[in-house]
Amino acid sequence: MTAIHGKNKYRRTKLACYSTNITMALAGNVPPLLFLTFRETFGISYSLLGLLVVVNFITQLIVDLIFSFFSDKFNIPAAVKTSPVLSVLGLGIFALWPTLSPESAYIGLVIGTIIFSAACGFNEVLISPVIAAIPAKDPDREMSKLHSIYAWGVVVMIVISTVFLTVFGGENWNILIFILLCVPAASFFLFIGAEIPEKLSSEKVDGVGKFLKRPVLWLCFFAIFLGGASECTMAQWMSGFLETSLNIPKIWGDILGAALFAVALGLGRTLYSKFGKNIGRVLFFGAVGATICYLIAALSDLPILVLPASAFTGFCVSMMWPGSLVVASNRIADGGVFIFAMMAAGGDLGASVGPQLIGVITDIISSSDTAATAAATMGLTPEMLGMKAGMLTAAIFPLVALPIYFYIMRSGKKYNAQNGSKH
Repeated sequence: MTAIHGKNKYRRTKLACYSTNITMALAGNVPPLLFLTFRETFGISYSLLGLLVVVNFITQLIVDLIFSFFSDKFNIPAAVKTSPVLSVLGLGIFALWPTLSPESAYIGLVIGTIIFSAACGFNEVLISPVIAAIPAKDPDREMSKLHSIYAWGVVVMIVISTVFLTVFGGENWNILIFILLCVPAASFFLFIGAEIPEKLSSEKVDGVGKFLKRPVLWLCFFAIFLGGASECTMAQWMSGFLETSLNIPKIWGDILGAALFAVALGLGRTLYSKFGKNIGRVLFFGAVGATICYLIAALSDLPILVLPASAFTGFCVSMMWPGSLVVASNRIADGGVFIFAMMAAGGDLGASVGPQLIGVITDIISSSDTAATAAATMGLTPEMLGMKAGMLTAAIFPLVALPIYFYIMRSGKKYNAQNGSKH
């Protein structure tokens, strides 16, 4: 009876957390779909549009670091419940400013991006510990379920945005944003009256320095860094990679790229939330699969191999980010919000470094005279060779993750035996 009461007690809280993760999917994936519209409508350069992505990740990283060391300065339950307001404000400015002041459109896009990215940073740090603090029979699966919601949210947001822009045209992009604002608005109203677990507090973490001296913290930090890089590099570059290296039209690159990758990502997390156990084994074999998929995508010229390998990467990396969170929360149980903030910082850093690296490699190779000669001998354009070289370089992330995840898998057996855990 008590278990049923506890489940009902936090049902509204879980729904609010799920809708908040969908908001993060919206904020992270819909604006880039509008970049071409912004270029055509406001004359914004590709460099400045790309800078919006950097602003997004840097803002989230700053919020992660602030929470890592000053979480005791925040009223955690209040921050959780009001963070959707920041999302509404940021996305509202993002949609409204360029319409009211086209000559300063980019300024409005930057301000809006900073605000909703800050909200994403808050959510990334706070939502996972809320779910972790809710009593559950299997906390690992609950964490996987939360992150699967994000992946399915990406799929839904891409489909809704593509259909809307196709039917109503890119000139109505701001209406699309206002329609999607219903998601963070729903989160806000769900959080009103929602029960925040008492276990989640803003008490000062006793001696942050002692956590920084623990090898297990840095093990988990690098695990999620490599997981974030492995996931986001393919997620952000897959559409462009398919278009450039296989000459697939952009619309099909988006559908066969971002959408299918997100479906595979969501499927992996959903399956773990239903049947998963032994997270160390899942992490290790996920890294093995991701390495193979990256190598196939980079080295093969056959669409019949590249397309499924690129999409299946989503399945392989699906648990690298949430799985690293599970390991950290299990093995550093006394770290509170600080641990989740550090993990968020590691994931965001990987999500920034990975995609940036492939862009830099592609630019260097495609502009090299030597590379142009080599590309010609292989029947490729310099840009195609550069993109393949970038994707090949990106394989280093899941490859380097292998020994880390192997150690987590092996040490997990000893940890579980000592603590009576099956995970």
